[in-house]
Amino acid sequence: MTQFEINSDISVARCLSPSFYLDDVYFESSRDHIFSRTWQFAGLKSDADNIRPVTLLEGFLDEPLIVTYDGELRCFSNVCTHRGNLLVSESCRGASIRCGYHGRKFDLSGKFLSMPEFEGVRDFPGPEDDLAGLEIREVAGLMFVAFDPAGSFEEFFGPTLGRLADFENSNTAVSTSVYEVNAHWALYCENYLEGFHIPYVHKSLNRELDFASYDIRTFRFSSLQTAVPAELEKDSGRRQEFDGKAAFYYFVFPNLMFNFYPWGLSVNVVEPLSPTRTRVRYVTLETDPSKRKTGAGSDLERVEAEDQRIVESVQKGIGSRLYKPGRYSVKQEIGTHHFHRLIAEFMNQGGAR
Repeated sequence: MTQFEINSDISVARCLSPSFYLDDVYFESSRDHIFSRTWQFAGLKSDADNIRPVTLLEGFLDEPLIVTYDGELRCFSNVCTHRGNLLVSESCRGASIRCGYHGRKFDLSGKFLSMPEFEGVRDFPGPEDDLAGLEIREVAGLMFVAFDPAGSFEEFFGPTLGRLADFENSNTAVSTSVYEVNAHWALYCENYLEGFHIPYVHKSLNRELDFASYDIRTFRFSSLQTAVPAELEKDSGRRQEFDGKAAFYYFVFPNLMFNFYPWGLSVNVVEPLSPTRTRVRYVTLETDPSKRKTGAGSDLERVEAEDQRIVESVQKGIGSRLYKPGRYSVKQEIGTHHFHRLIAEFMNQGGAR
């Protein structure tokens, strides 16, 4: 398999090879090399009843899981350790989980409890008869799980956790929406990771921001973009209330976006479907509806539609026989360069060890 190379010096580096976006082999291998080694969104804790099935990245990883809550949040496989039957098909309540195929029973931590008609089976049960568990973390009512993460939850989410903590126990109205985009998942992410395109693609959003103040910072597995409101000097109250920023845009590798606005939080989960098809799931936590129609987060549907159009255009363009990877803007494409370097690292080595 080709080794991807992104020079650490952005001033001489070239963008990621088009083959990553176009070749089915890389799309398939990214399941194990990238997505199984990172933290993924597993839904809202409020939806977790006390036994809830979850399909992680449906249409891509398609991993059947169970989330349970009985005072402690847990996650484990939804596949019976006897003959592979799916255990739970819909949310329910109970003190244990019983397989509907042959009656094998587990407790709410996934530990084997009993199995009928197994007298005489030697060395049974063993650890392999328990359901395999996954790491699960919850913050601000959002659940995240990982199979074999390349780093801890804190390493991945880093500075995002401080702002997410502000939403703990807050009064939030939660809504969800889903979009599908005719483009590779990574193209959608790298578009998010730079504000360079805002004056050209998002005319209305550009009027809300002071583009000259746009700032990008990178961390081990995440990045942060901030911008000052265009009307900051005319609104000292807003300056004090939101640290002088129109929005905080946090990205957590490889596919999670946390957009903090004065009115609340929009979480975007980018879900691969095929090399040319991506699902984007929006989860919105609204804390102050009175601010919903003003500022950088006032017209998310328009911004989403504009992003979709430009990313779909790029998907067509990178397939050109004449296209060669371009260079990065040292000032504006720090986040995209960082993202490409992480893709190269994970694809070349199966993730940081």
